[in-house]
Amino acid sequence: MRITRPDIEDPELQVASLIDMTFLLLVYFLVAATLTQSEADLGIRLPGMVQAAQQVDMTDEQIVEIRENGQVVLNGQEFDSFQSQDLPQLVNTLVRYKQSSAASKNEAMVTIWADDASLHQRTIDVMNACARAGVSNVTFTASGE
Repeated sequence: MRITRPDIEDPELQVASLIDMTFLLLVYFLVAATLTQSEADLGIRLPGMVQAAQQVDMTDEQIVEIRENGQVVLNGQEFDSFQSQDLPQLVNTLVRYKQSSAASKNEAMVTIWADDASLHQRTIDVMNACARAGVSNVTFTASGE
């Protein structure tokens, strides 16, 4: 007796859903790639060396020392009390310094030298005094041995 087998058709691969998925992934990656900002668009200028055509006179700077006990000293003269956070005498002196620098067409520069053992709050008090006096060019120096 002969058994007949039904003809088995070769299975077909449905590519329509694969194409749809491919286009969805393509659209997703295109949208995700445009959200990141490239490095060229950040507008960062790296420091470089430029040779000056003429010699530039550096402006005088005022050095504010903050000692270990919290005493504030400007050019060898002690200002305000240890507990004063407003530092009104220092502010008045820095205002006069800012005005004299503006009159001589120089930029007022203040360098803060804080002792390693001094409180950080005292440094912030001095920075606030500089801000109240209108001095924006404030730098820090490290205490080296």
